[in-house]
Amino acid sequence: MSTLSTLRRSIPVSNGAPLLENGDRMKQPEFHKRYLACPEGIIFELIGGTVYMASPLRYPHGSYTQLLSGVFVVYAAGTPGVEGADNATVILGEESEPQPDSALRLLPEYGGQSYVDEDEYLVGAPELLAEVAYSSRAIDLNQKRDDYERAGVQEYLVFSIEERQLCWFHFATGKMIRPREGVSRSRVFPGLWIDNAALVARESARLIEVAQQGLASSAHAAFVKRLQAERRKRT
Repeated sequence: MSTLSTLRRSIPVSNGAPLLENGDRMKQPEFHKRYLACPEGIIFELIGGTVYMASPLRYPHGSYTQLLSGVFVVYAAGTPGVEGADNATVILGEESEPQPDSALRLLPEYGGQSYVDEDEYLVGAPELLAEVAYSSRAIDLNQKRDDYERAGVQEYLVFSIEERQLCWFHFATGKMIRPREGVSRSRVFPGLWIDNAALVARESARLIEVAQQGLASSAHAAFVKRLQAERRKRT
């Protein structure tokens, strides 16, 4: 018998809200209410109005997520107005409440399109979302990709563990890049550089080295000036 089935029999319904089940269809407010009533340690996401239950995470998933997050941390540290988060719930719309592996966003005062609400949930589309895909590969590359694009996410990264490949979607241009070598560069966050071979090989030192090179680029310097000008305009 599945863990969820066991929980359904052993845990009482909270506040009149039935527990979520994989494949349920509903709107975001109902999903959020029922998700709050679920036992801790079980992760659900609402993607395009459909409920998905997350599988237990294997070590490679956690390892690659940490590597990508490390690059984002370096970038955010060198870019005033940019902030990152890992495994944080994002309320994207009336049928969407995912929990992406990593996010990178502009703060509202710098022109960002997301904000933290009074309950400390992120609302609105972060400029960039990233997923590490293994058992979730089909969902990440299809339902999530479509959901994120509809919500206004500008860039979306999926690292497929089985294929050992990074897919980088630029929604504004409709392009999807699958680099195997060289350095991938963000169009939304100039100076955000990821060495593809180093990511595949889990070479953290090389990833950080290339991330720092991106921060030293002229494109990043120009981006920082634009962000500073945007903040002055809003204050």
